Amino acid sequence: MWEKLSNLKKFYIKQDNKKRNNRMALLIDGPNMLRKEFNIDLDKIREVLDEFGSVVVGRVYLNQYASDKLIEAIANQGYEPKVSAGDVDVEMAVDGTELIFNDTIDTIVYMTRDADFLPAIRKAKEHGKNIIIIGAEPGFSTAIQNIADYVIKIEDDFEFDKQKLEDEKRRREEEFEAKKDKSKKSKINWFK
Repeated sequence: MWEKLSNLKKFYIKQDNKKRNNRMALLIDGPNMLRKEFNIDLDKIREVLDEFGSVVVGRVYLNQYASDKLIEAIANQGYEPKVSAGDVDVEMAVDGTELIFNDTIDTIVYMTRDADFLPAIRKAKEHGKNIIIIGAEPGFSTAIQNIADYVIKIEDDFEFDKQKLEDEKRRREEEFEAKKDKSKKSKINWFK
């Protein structure tokens, strides 16, 4: 069902002048996503999200067991590490809910696999925020995938191939123009 990230249908949005005006908050569920088996490169995540707009808030939520090296690496990559003695999901959901009322944020990006954030996501959508979900298998919740405006699935061989995205964009634009031309011709014939 899923294809590699570079081929995802919901991955690429039409590039327009609003792209740079789309200001995003990225909230990363550290214990859930920053695992050895996923081997996630946070720089690639930022590179992928650049196609949607600009990340103005980037937070990685960690529990009290996070190593000092991990915290330092996250800070060095330009993200804000938030270490919690309690449940990381609660702090992340509270921050996500607060961001709903921040007029400078257009899109909230949740990087997680579980459905713990469904109430916060529903509330954000009610208030007109766009939602992007970044996740991985196993355990990538179908519920959060279905509620999101865009879903990005990370595979083991996660690679960002900008050329493939540009080729896909060009192909879609050509299809759109062809459909538009066909629609114009059918309207002309109808009036004859």
